Amino acid sequence: MRNRPAALVALALALLAACGIRRIPGTEIEDNAQNRAVRDAVEAYRAALEKQDAAAVLALAAPGYLDDAGTPEPGDDLDRHGLEAHLAKDLARLDGLKIELTLRRIDVDGDAAIAEVFFEQFYRVVTPDGPVARRDSDVHRFRLNRLGGKWLFVAGL
Repeated sequence: MRNRPAALVALALALLAACGIRRIPGTEIEDNAQNRAVRDAVEAYRAALEKQDAAAVLALAAPGYLDDAGTPEPGDDLDRHGLEAHLAKDLARLDGLKIELTLRRIDVDGDAAIAEVFFEQFYRVVTPDGPVARRDSDVHRFRLNRLGGKWLFVAGL
C-alpha cells in the first residue's frame, strides 16, 4: 500500500506528458495545420531544387518576390524577374545536387511566416576543366506569405 501514492503520481505524470503539445516529427516545432503547410512548402522547394526543376521552384515564388541578400546595397538584390532569368542557367551548372534540410523554427504571423532551417547541400559544379565537388552548410531563413490559400516564398530562395 505504501507504493500506491508513488504509482498514482507516476501515472499522473505519464498522462500529463501524453497531453503535451504535439511536435512535427524530428523537430521542436508545434504540429499544427499552419506549421505543416509552411513545412510542406519548404519541402516542395527542397525537392524541386534537387530535381533541378527551375519551373517548379518558380511556381513556389510569390509574384512580388524580392530578396535583398541581407545587405543594404541593391546590387545583390534578386527579384522575381531576376530569379526567372537566372535560375535555370544556374541549376544547369550543377550536377548531383543533394540537399538535407532540418527545420529549426517556424514563426507564423497571420499570412506571413519565417522558416529557419539548417541545410547541407552536396553537389558538383560543372566547369570547363570538369566537375568540382562542393559541400555547403549553414542556417538559412525563408520568408513566405500566404497568397490565395497557398504559402509562397517572398524571399530566401
